[in-house]
Amino acid sequence: MGLLVELIQGFVTLLTILIVVRTFWSWVSPYPTNPAMRLIWSLTEPVLAPIRAFMPDFGGLDLSPMVAILLLQGLEYILVRLAVG
Repeated sequence: MGLLVELIQGFVTLLTILIVVRTFWSWVSPYPTNPAMRLIWSLTEPVLAPIRAFMPDFGGLDLSPMVAILLLQGLEYILVRLAVG
C-alpha cells in the first residue's frame, strides 16, 4: 500500500507543478507554440477543461488552475488518509 500512496503523491505533485508552469507561461506567452508547452498543455487540459466548464465567468480571469490544485490536494489528502488507516 505504501507504493500506491507514493505514486499518488508523485502524480499529484507532478500535475500541480505542470499546472503552475502552464499558468505562469500563459502570462508570458498566451499561445502554446513551444513544443514543451504543447506537451504541458495536453497533459493539463483534461484536468482543467471540466473545471472550467462549471466555473462562472470572471471577466476573462481563469480560476480553474487554482481550483484544480485545491481539488488535487484534497483528493491526495483523502486517498492518503484512507490508505494509512
